[in-house]
Amino acid sequence: MKKKWLLPIFASFMLFSTTQIDNAEAASPTDVTDTATKYLGTPYAYGGTTTSGFDCSGFTSKVFSDLGIKLNRTSGSQYQQGTAVAKNDLQVGDLLFFNTSGSGISHVAIYIGDGKMIHSQTDKGVSYSNVNDPYYWNSRYVGAKRVATFDSEQAEAVKEEVKNAAIDFTVYASRAEVAEQIAKALNLDTSDKNTKFTDVKPTYAHAGAIAAVSKLGIFDGDSNGKFNPSSPITRAQVAKVLVHAFGLEQKGELIAFTDVPANHWANEFISILASNGITEGKGNGNFGYDEMLKISHLQAFIERAKQVQK
Repeated sequence: MKKKWLLPIFASFMLFSTTQIDNAEAASPTDVTDTATKYLGTPYAYGGTTTSGFDCSGFTSKVFSDLGIKLNRTSGSQYQQGTAVAKNDLQVGDLLFFNTSGSGISHVAIYIGDGKMIHSQTDKGVSYSNVNDPYYWNSRYVGAKRVATFDSEQAEAVKEEVKNAAIDFTVYASRAEVAEQIAKALNLDTSDKNTKFTDVKPTYAHAGAIAAVSKLGIFDGDSNGKFNPSSPITRAQVAKVLVHAFGLEQKGELIAFTDVPANHWANEFISILASNGITEGKGNGNFGYDEMLKISHLQAFIERAKQVQK
């Protein structure tokens, strides 16, 4: 990701002090959340600074490094950077500090909005937590520092990202996950990481898969030219994706589910899946068309679609 600094004089050689704040003009709040969340699930490793395992400050250093911003190595030394921020004035990208050892700063996290933070925890690795968690984090909170400010043009998109942060994406499939799984199933070339979507940069972990499926017309973005990679996908939406991806056609008469209106845009796609034996619905006559898609169901759908193709 190419960064343009607003502090031009000696910017590339700048050392952080206790008061300096960098303004990464090309980095938005969405960039922060996308960059941080691509490491979700990375295990915790004491002293870790790589994707093999992060400790808390190794994780924050890596995320900010990806954004073109240098942080000090430890949580204590990171606390010496930037300027203090009140808890009621937090912005996406602020660093949050905690005393978990009883002897000063010992943990750091990245604020992603709406009271949520992302960090590398000893028992969970890179994961989400609530800043105001009454059982642990709230009582150990020390303060926050702003070491960089980010362009706020995509504030509305960030609100959506924050909302999605409450979704357990180890259970439910994101749009990026679906693109990745489809690309793998079809053995698509994912080497080209340039997409037409304004919110998917070439540095994004799933950029190659998203570019590949969009070129084939399997997946498309919204009316604003965004793909919304970190958003969930409904069962109705994935029905359309699967039909286009595997070239499925209706077999026999239309199959109707009691919860899918006859005039619903996805009715035909859902029927095509059912007529090909890819889905039997929820077992109660319903399809659950507006429910978020689970990863386990995505994998089952893809395996059955591959069998239909043989």
